[in-house]
Amino acid sequence: MFRSLAVRNYRIWASGAIVSNVGTWMQRTAQDWIVLTQLTRHNATAVGVVLAFQFAPQVLLLPVTGLAADRLNRRRLLMASQSAMAAFSLALGLLTVTGAVRLWQVYVFAFLFGSAAAFDSPARQTFVAELVEGPDLSNALALNTTSFNAARTIGPAVAGVLIAAVGTGWVFVINAASYVAVLGSLFLIRVAELHLSDRRPRTAGDLAAGFRYVLRRPDLKAMLLMFFLVGTFGANFQIFVPTMSVSVFHRGAGAYGLLSSFMAVGSVCGALLAARRENPRITLVLAATAIFAVGLGAGALAPTYLLFALALVIVGVASPTFTTSTFSLVQLSTDPAMRGRVVAIMLAVGLGGTPIGAPLTGMVGDAYGPRWAVAVGAASGVAALGVGVYYVVRYRQLRVRLEGARIRVSLSDPAELGGVAEGRTAGDGPGGPAGGAPGGVATESAGRS
Repeated sequence: MFRSLAVRNYRIWASGAIVSNVGTWMQRTAQDWIVLTQLTRHNATAVGVVLAFQFAPQVLLLPVTGLAADRLNRRRLLMASQSAMAAFSLALGLLTVTGAVRLWQVYVFAFLFGSAAAFDSPARQTFVAELVEGPDLSNALALNTTSFNAARTIGPAVAGVLIAAVGTGWVFVINAASYVAVLGSLFLIRVAELHLSDRRPRTAGDLAAGFRYVLRRPDLKAMLLMFFLVGTFGANFQIFVPTMSVSVFHRGAGAYGLLSSFMAVGSVCGALLAARRENPRITLVLAATAIFAVGLGAGALAPTYLLFALALVIVGVASPTFTTSTFSLVQLSTDPAMRGRVVAIMLAVGLGGTPIGAPLTGMVGDAYGPRWAVAVGAASGVAALGVGVYYVVRYRQLRVRLEGARIRVSLSDPAELGGVAEGRTAGDGPGGPAGGAPGGVATESAGRS
């Protein structure tokens, strides 16, 4: 489960990332709380607008962010993006501590954070392949997700205590300080031990090459559409959790942070289970999508705070399993020279839909109540599951049969089907051209998003 930690460079990176990730979740909790309770009167739409500004750059800057991850030195690019986010967090913290913060300023800083993260995310995801190679890469990608979700267990709970004790401004300041850990790890990494891939010469079609590559791949198209549906309408936890906590169960900051920690407990379990699998498969993605939909459906109907918290544990298990498996499958089945652009497209699809989904989800919550907003998330999981089932039926020749009292599911190897594996090369990554099957995924890896 932890085999990739034997690699020195990855171990140093992961150590710095866990500290930084705790700060990330503290900031997210404080940002949502200040908008919902201090700058507005429990306005879920305003929280959705903040998310829209935060994730819009993933789409707006897509033509250059993936290309930057493929062409520039990823370690130096990460140093620049992480330093920028530390500066933005400090500035927002000082405005809040001095009492000068206004809602429009939170919008501006959300957009600035999002712009830096648009460059940071594809570089961070693909940087893992420079730290770890071979069969341990999938494990490293999954452990990145584990780190992020372990921090989700700690960060919101700590943020809830700090908000009550010293206020939201100091949470932002502490987050700025946490960036020192990940920047220090980048300085300590031994550059000579990085597994650098050859950079192809730049050509006139570089920006469009990633889109053409994806369009030739039915497996990637299916994964991206599923990722879009779940990311746009299903993963708006920054709206679901605080509005249910405040408006339905009438709880304070500490209880809100505790709900996020409940969800994170499930997320850590899901991410660790994903880390055990060397080659994630499409069937795991489909199972995680189904559980995600069921968990949110149960949350929408939960009559008490405790039952809602338990539903979040289920969602917490399913969400990183879906994300990690999908990211891993996409990266492991993609030509290394195209990896940065494909990951940037994936992030833009999954996170860039937030400017559409988050405000709409917030408006549904304001108009019909938070439970209906959660129900929208459950419906997105059902729709994503439909896309995945359509793909395996049409392109992977899904077969379901009974053997005694057991149900057996079998899929054809994509290499045996004409056109499905088009675009892969022999050097696509561990496990062969597709690691055994298309359709797995990495997730929010160590670092900021």
